Amino acid sequence: MKAIRIHNFGGPEVLKLEQLNDPRADAGQIVVRTRAIGVNPVETYIRSGIYGQRQFPFTPGTDAAGVVEAVGDGVKSFKPNDRVYINGSVSGAYAELILCNESQVHVLPKSISFQQGAAIGVPYGTAHRAFYHRGQAQPGETVLVHGATGGVGIAAVQLARAAGLTVIGTGGSEAGRRLVMEEGAHHVLDHHKKDYLQEVLTLTDGKGVNLILEMLANVNLGKDLTVLAKYGRVVVIGSRGAVEINPRDGMGKDADIRAMTLMNATEADLKGIHAHLIAGLANGTLRPVIDKEIPLADAAQAHTEIMQGESHGKIVLIP
Repeated sequence: MKAIRIHNFGGPEVLKLEQLNDPRADAGQIVVRTRAIGVNPVETYIRSGIYGQRQFPFTPGTDAAGVVEAVGDGVKSFKPNDRVYINGSVSGAYAELILCNESQVHVLPKSISFQQGAAIGVPYGTAHRAFYHRGQAQPGETVLVHGATGGVGIAAVQLARAAGLTVIGTGGSEAGRRLVMEEGAHHVLDHHKKDYLQEVLTLTDGKGVNLILEMLANVNLGKDLTVLAKYGRVVVIGSRGAVEINPRDGMGKDADIRAMTLMNATEADLKGIHAHLIAGLANGTLRPVIDKEIPLADAAQAHTEIMQGESHGKIVLIP
């Protein structure tokens, strides 16, 4: 099989397409033949060495969709040719074949394409955990999805709309804002405008929003605190550096800043998250949006583009 391998930390150029032996499923394991592979920002951080040491060489990636190629002894939930998506693996996802533990493999509803299936794991899992587990969102509240045009942002908009919240999204381009509106936001603002946060207060009659899902905390966190309602919560999903805040902007509101990463979810958390996501995918309330398909051999291009922050939906690799 062909797979992307990384032999040392560095820029996108360290992503090399190589020929490897096909993986074999031991007891409790599944081999998945990929049809599409999700690209996530976290994989660029791992590739560059920001997230610490790794054993080289390795194949990056956690998300993909395809069909079951083979199952090991004791696997009862899946059989060969089943349509599946994965969130996590033993061998890495940027490959034609992926070795997974059974718990990392999930049913892909027939209405969802393989490309969409590759966009589920990290984006929808992150949005779900931020929205429900960390944000403790409640029907009737108002949520601001700050940076709503990417994979996690679109997932958050769809989850919030389906849960009965008033949804305000932001985007930096006209095309992105139009997409966010199409995916369920009640209001969409241009976060490049100087007065867009005043628009948030206007939309909430000066009360502010109950919940903010923040994709770029190093730019926005200090400003987020100024538009929170009393007892409001900011959930930090992404950040690319340090930020200075004024604690007094949150003190009078008993506001919370809650950080998160999907990697801290327990096995029980993940089981519940994916059960909920699969139900939403099957009934149509959740629908991953694909921005671009790129050949697996051009994984370096995908890493470059995802960090430019201009995608409207998900970038996927096609083996």
